[in-house]
Amino acid sequence: MSDDVAGHKKTGSWRQRAGAHIAAVQAELNRIEKMAVLSAHDKKLAEKAHQLLHGARQATDSWPFWAGASARDRTLATIHEAELIVLKLTPAQELGWEGSSVLAKGIQHLGQEDPRLKLLEEHLRENDNMLDVQGRHLAAGVLHAANHTEEIEIARVRNFRNILILTFLALSAFTVLLILSGYQNPAALADKLCFEPPAPTRENLNRKDYVCPVDGPRPADGDNVLLVASLGAAAAALAGATSIRHIHGSAVPYMVPMSLLILRIPIGALSAILGLVLIHGEFIPGLSALDSGAQIAAWAVAFGIGQEGLTRLLDKKGNLLLENVRGSARAVDSPPPRTDRLIKPVIQPSGPNGAKPGGDGAAAEEEQPERAPDGGEEAAERTRPEEAPKRGGDGAASADV
Repeated sequence: MSDDVAGHKKTGSWRQRAGAHIAAVQAELNRIEKMAVLSAHDKKLAEKAHQLLHGARQATDSWPFWAGASARDRTLATIHEAELIVLKLTPAQELGWEGSSVLAKGIQHLGQEDPRLKLLEEHLRENDNMLDVQGRHLAAGVLHAANHTEEIEIARVRNFRNILILTFLALSAFTVLLILSGYQNPAALADKLCFEPPAPTRENLNRKDYVCPVDGPRPADGDNVLLVASLGAAAAALAGATSIRHIHGSAVPYMVPMSLLILRIPIGALSAILGLVLIHGEFIPGLSALDSGAQIAAWAVAFGIGQEGLTRLLDKKGNLLLENVRGSARAVDSPPPRTDRLIKPVIQPSGPNGAKPGGDGAAAEEEQPERAPDGGEEAAERTRPEEAPKRGGDGAASADV
């Protein structure tokens, strides 16, 4: 029982939540074993559920830190399978309201046209929203599909986070290589960040014929590359800080918003360097030379902020994946699923002897939409001749047929 304690301290919030969830499922499984006499087949299921929960507890205690992704996946999958076994072992007298819980989770994660979800809805409609023994396996199938879809949604978020981290590392490595190349071979890159404005004139004798981001002797050195990269990275970080207001909280244990923010730093540095190289090569029309180091620095800041157009697209993709974890086609700020889909009991009308009412009342209800909208006694008189044959006795009806 020592490994079933959920209150002991764990590293990471997801481990704390998972530990509490495991303890709750374990308590429910123990209760079912105590209150019901399980068959030999059900005892095998209960034994497997204990093994799954034990594996989930081991996953929450796993270490080191970089094994967290696999530990999260293992914990979530084992808890889901243990919940599925608990549903299969739930006594028949306690099974009734489990159908609504399973249906709610199915609506959250499965598509509206999923055939299993439709069958479960129909089953609950026919049984006054109560799940019976005959529908247990159907509910288990819906729960298994919803859990599997949730695991896929979270896996997509994890893969996207991993791509962001790898992209950050690769772009950071490229930025460092460009800065080092500025020191090793200044003529290769550092000189491309400097410009040759028009020669000094009588009106401006102080104009220089060679300007760089950092004033110094010719040729330029790696300090110019470092300054341009730093300005671009700082501008990108500042632009990224303004996008924090669009970040939504998420219970998914993957720092996708933070990864998107730090990705802006190397992108901004590379944008500033490459943008000035394009200006130096006269690739941008109207910009052939910059007149001062301040102008070069200003353009480096502008290119660093300009990367926001690219990273905004990545933000939208990340937010879409995070929103999809809550359910298919559901936004973060949208209300929860409509509960009127959780089937309401259908009250069947009955006659004096328990039979459905027929005769004139049913005929009147069927004919009411066909009546003229003007209403009144004249409309009633017009309908009486038409209704007379229908309201005849059995002989008249047989004659008509």
